[in-house]
Order: sequence, then structure tokens, then C-alpha cells
Amino acid sequence: MTVRIEQVTTKKDLKRFIRFNYEFYKTCPYSVPDLYDDMLNTFSPKKNAAFEFCQAALFLAYSEQGDIVGRVAAIINRRANETWQKKAVRFGWIDFVDDIDVSRALIDTVKTWGREHGMTEIEGPLGFTDLDAEGMLIEGFDQLSTMATIYNYPYYPEHMERLGLTKSSDWVEMKIYVPDAMPERYQRISDIVAKKYDLHIRKFTSKKEVMRTGMAHEIFRLINDAYAPLFGYSRMSEKQIDQYVKMYVPVLDLRMVTLIETADGQLVGVGISMPSLSRALQKAKGRLLPFGWFHLLKALWWKRPRVLDLLLVAVRPDYQSKGVNALLFTDLIPVYQQMGFEYAESNPELEANDRVQSQWQYFHTEQHKRRRCYRADL
Repeated sequence: MTVRIEQVTTKKDLKRFIRFNYEFYKTCPYSVPDLYDDMLNTFSPKKNAAFEFCQAALFLAYSEQGDIVGRVAAIINRRANETWQKKAVRFGWIDFVDDIDVSRALIDTVKTWGREHGMTEIEGPLGFTDLDAEGMLIEGFDQLSTMATIYNYPYYPEHMERLGLTKSSDWVEMKIYVPDAMPERYQRISDIVAKKYDLHIRKFTSKKEVMRTGMAHEIFRLINDAYAPLFGYSRMSEKQIDQYVKMYVPVLDLRMVTLIETADGQLVGVGISMPSLSRALQKAKGRLLPFGWFHLLKALWWKRPRVLDLLLVAVRPDYQSKGVNALLFTDLIPVYQQMGFEYAESNPELEANDRVQSQWQYFHTEQHKRRRCYRADL
């Protein structure tokens, strides 16, 4: 195929960039569309605080007939590059028809853009930051995606390998089944940890209180510290934290949020979960209006699905590997039981992160997806 690549420069082009994914996957039963307005905000330097330390360019691929056949974002996260001592251009939000000429044109465009900006390697799929969806699905193509992850057709990773990109890092995703009864050993570990380190559980019942006490911001600062050593992570700025607080707090069911504090009130652990919105987002088709909001609210409050998403789990570095996770989930599991959930989606966990993998050893689990970050030298 003869392919023409054009950079997105107008709002009309941006709408085409976003809508291409919706159209491309509209008959796929496993893909979960992003909300259109969220995507507009993500790519807006005025709305997305990540543009403080990122620059980006969006590209569309056109066939000879003028049809859109692919898209890709090229991103430079200067903070991540400084942290990890590299000069990497990221590719993200990549979609393409099953034609190697199209995928090659998209990847080559990102490579060229990266070289023009002094980069020496390419990696992806990655977003602006770690709270964007990342990693190309390489296993689990027959599994429903989540609102925090990417779904892609099975031929995508085949194209990456044909184009000479190799594995940089893998994430795995687990189904963690809610037990009928708390595992005795798990409960015992929780009790020992609470007593040994003088820790207690803190719950909120009012979102106003979460905001008034500043705890919402403290949670994201804790995430900054906990995730700092993880692959490609760049610390969130205070402006980003403000952005995520406004995004997440309004939709949380506080029963599904657990905090762990020391005796003097220092936050050392947090677990944030929510009912899966995957089916609701499919029904909404990327739109809140006219009726998309109804499907989302129904899933959150009225008729919950049997599946929950573990959105964020974080423990302060000096309390990691001490069993704090057991304290979190001995509080949350009875909540999950009461609310009728069958299993939790872990969302992506780094394959090499043994601390995270080990926390599920007392539960029945199933690894059902794997995704990969690819790289190549420029």
C-alpha cells in the first residue's frame, strides 16, 4: 500500500485521530473505548499537565484513496528521560490496518521525529505518563479489556517484530478471585503487621472530607514515592496531582478505598478499587451524552458488574515487603464479598516486580493477559 503520513494540526484532524480507534474496533467485543472528552483533554496542552515536561506530535496514515488506515502519537517525556538517563521518543495510541507498509510508515515517522529532537531510541506503546494506558497486548486477545488498558488486534505485535523492535519490558494481568472466606494465614499476617508496626486502617465516608483533609493529594504523593523505581516512571507534578484528584475522587465509592496509617497519622499504604466500567464504556461508545452517563452511573451505583478493577495499590518504600498489602486487602475483601464481586482485574503489573506478584500467593488467580513495551535504537 502507498501510505501518506500527515501530522495532526487542526481540531478536525484531532477528532479524526480519536475517532479512528472507535471505528476500527466498533465490532470487536473485547475493546473498551476511551471517553471522547477524556481523549480531547489528554491531547490538549491546556488541559493535560503532563505537557509541562512532555512534547508530542500526532500523525495519521492515509491510503491512496484518502482513507485513514493508521494513527500514532510521538511523545518525549523529558522528566522520564532525565530520571532514567536516556534519550527516548515514545510511540503511543498506535493503531493500523494489517498492512506492514502502514505500520512501518507510522513507526518510521516517530523515529524521524525523535531523531529531529535529538533522541537515540524509540520505545512503546507508552503514554505521556504511567497513568496513561501502556503496553501492547501480546496474550489474552479473547479477554475483555479494562478502562485503564489498551486492546489491540493479534497482528500488532507481529508487525512490531517484523519491524525489528524487541522486548523492553512486559506487564502481566491477573484475575484475582474473591475468596468465600479470608485465608487464615493472610489474616494472621495482617494482624501481626498491624501490631508490629503500630498501623491502623483509615476509611473515609465523605468525599468532602477527603478533599478538606488534603488526603487525596497525599495519596498521589505516596504513589509518586512507591512507583519511583518502576520501569519508565516519571514523578507526577503537583499540577498533575490536582488533575488526577479532580478526575478520580468524584467517581470513587469510598467503601472500596482503604488507607493504612501509622500511629501518628502518616500515610503508608493505599488501595483504590472500583467496579469495572468496561461493559458500561462499550455501551456508552465513548460518549457521555446523550445516554453514556446513564450506563456509567448504573455500573458504579445501581447494578454493579461482577468484576472490579484494582486501580491503584501503593505502599511507601520503607514499608514495602513488610506485609502492608495484607492489611489493605483484609479490609477490602469483606467489602468485595458484601458487594457481590466475583473477581478483581489486577490491571498491568510489571513481570519483574516480585513484590507485587507475591501478594497474590494466598488467592486463586489466573494470569489472562500479557502486554509488552518494545524498543529499538534510532
